[in-house]
Amino acid sequence: MRNHITSKLLSFALLSTALAACSTAPDNAATSAAAATAGSASSAASAAVEGNVTASPVTAKMVTYTSDDSYTDWTKEKPNTIQLQGNTAAITGTGAVVEGSTIMIALPGVYVISGKLDDGQIVVDSQSSGTVKLVLNGAEITSKTNAAIYVKKADKTVVSLPEGTANVLTDAAEYVYSDPKEDEPNAALFSKDNLTINGTGALTVNANYNNGIMSKDELRITGGSITVYSVDDGIVGRDMLAVKDGTLVVEAQGDALRSTNDEKADKGFIALSGGTYKLTSGKDGIQAAGSLLISGGQYALTTGGGSANAAAKAQDGWQQMGGGPFGNGGGAPAGNAAPAGNAAPAGNAASTGNAASVTTTAATATATEKTSAKAIKAASDLAITGGSFTIDSADDAVHSNNTLSIGGGELTITSGDDGLHADASLTVSNGTIFIKKSYEGIESKQITLAGGKIEVTASDDGINAGGGNDGSAVNGRPGQNSFSASGDTWLNITGGSLAVNAAGDGLDSNGIITMSGGTVTVDGPSDNGNGALDYDGSFTLTGGSLVAAGSSGMAQAPSEDSSVYSVMMSFTSAQKAGTTVTLTDKSGQVVASFTPAKQFQTIVFAAPGLVKDGTYTVYTGETKVVEFTPSGSVTYLSETGVTTKPSGGMGGGGMGGGGRMGGQQGQMDGGMGGGGQGQMGGQQGQQGQRGQRQGVQGQTGGQQ
Repeated sequence: MRNHITSKLLSFALLSTALAACSTAPDNAATSAAAATAGSASSAASAAVEGNVTASPVTAKMVTYTSDDSYTDWTKEKPNTIQLQGNTAAITGTGAVVEGSTIMIALPGVYVISGKLDDGQIVVDSQSSGTVKLVLNGAEITSKTNAAIYVKKADKTVVSLPEGTANVLTDAAEYVYSDPKEDEPNAALFSKDNLTINGTGALTVNANYNNGIMSKDELRITGGSITVYSVDDGIVGRDMLAVKDGTLVVEAQGDALRSTNDEKADKGFIALSGGTYKLTSGKDGIQAAGSLLISGGQYALTTGGGSANAAAKAQDGWQQMGGGPFGNGGGAPAGNAAPAGNAAPAGNAASTGNAASVTTTAATATATEKTSAKAIKAASDLAITGGSFTIDSADDAVHSNNTLSIGGGELTITSGDDGLHADASLTVSNGTIFIKKSYEGIESKQITLAGGKIEVTASDDGINAGGGNDGSAVNGRPGQNSFSASGDTWLNITGGSLAVNAAGDGLDSNGIITMSGGTVTVDGPSDNGNGALDYDGSFTLTGGSLVAAGSSGMAQAPSEDSSVYSVMMSFTSAQKAGTTVTLTDKSGQVVASFTPAKQFQTIVFAAPGLVKDGTYTVYTGETKVVEFTPSGSVTYLSETGVTTKPSGGMGGGGMGGGGRMGGQQGQMDGGMGGGGQGQMGGQQGQQGQRGQRQGVQGQTGGQQ
């Protein structure tokens, strides 16, 4: 992970999201560790976030465009002309010569290229300072030994695509180098220096050797209809890739769009402010070696063959443990198994780059554990402030090895692994996010949800702060993620709307959960090895409204230090999917109502309408279940009335013994819950549950 980021890059990746005060730690931490966390995180956030800055000025600061980056009418520029004629060319003007089937350009200027070159090359090797402008005016260039266009030396090269023109570049399947030690050019259109593509015409690139379009310096695209078919990466800018406008269609067996400079903190970034993209890749869709900012555009991305092609985790001896209602002495009720395709995907830990190459075509690429097939990925900070996205990824849909901030845009995600993932912190302040399929919906060590509309469907945890190893499902993938419980782990909800449908935990934090605003609904698990709410520290609720339905084995309610009152209703037996549970006050007004989509046995309501000493009634459908009066911030109900806090075991006869094998040390940190009577009281019982679940994971996860 690249943690050494310059202030300029922080400005690029963090300030652009206009998230001032949104990525701070929760204010109302309930424990001393959580309080320390809040202080340290607030300091870090204040250092990184200095004010509200929109995407446009940040993009302007990081990416400069000059007049020659925009298309201009070449007819007014006294151009030189190059007429391609099979295996040679006719040149009018100065600055270029023909050497066999190679056209050498040695001076800055405007060169209008038309015709067909059957087996040759355009080489730019400028001996003077200035811009070389190549106008592809209906040009078809094929090389059977090398790149079609090779910019060996120039201050800057501009490739212009006039309106109405169709141009084609095709390189060789094997390159012939003068020195066997050489490895470049390695793209059909290759530049060692700054490269710009502009215009409104069409360019098709057939890359048979390696990459499609590549600049070893900075690559800017301000227009054009560009189609790339590549056996490896599609479009690559080493130091920077910036796209302002145009239509990009890329089919690549490697990455579709990529920056590669990971040696300098202020290099290797990608800035996409507009354009239309259809990206199909065997590996990552958009991959930045540094930071990545997307502030506009329309995106359709399919990676690794799509979510249906997500790879299973190959680990000998791992078997999922059924999540039956242990306390009731039975297996999982019918229909409670995890959704189909719930095998663990590869690439759970932070990605450090592409590993094994893909040897099949992009259309039939098969994901493996060593292949990163993420849709949008940054090695450093990643910010999305606008644009529309349709993503179908075998791996994570949106992934950062550091921080992820979403301040706008509309994302529709189908993922074989995480919907949104950040190693360090993840913030959503605005936008619309539909995660229709995922293994885990949103995952990071620190998560702040401050605005926007989010809907998550997950076959494991819906929201996972800390990765979930210490509080995740019995049937979670072994060794999943790389986080552990700690004081600087949190889920902080301050606004927006969140709807979660999860087969694993609904909201899961290895640290604390705080909620001061917004609306949250959780359709949690049906199996008793997971919970609609799952936290290690505390869940302090001071604002907003919450509904969470799920099983009973791991059920938790908000903490008693909450100022917003809550009630947890436990039913004697599991309720059918589609059963509406309604909470009314003494006048019959509805305080809260929810219709779970799955079987459930507990439901938590928390709303400002719940007050101390009020009179409330719980209904299932039209049937009155129980009437009660809250006497404290958290009220526990059974069908007979107010009861005490559930013991929290695996039910009667619990399975509390056991521990988690941590790493190769085999440290046992499981609880001593369980026992002959199956009585696990309060926090001790909760620790026992976690120890049991961790023990199952530890059998195979230690080597992870």
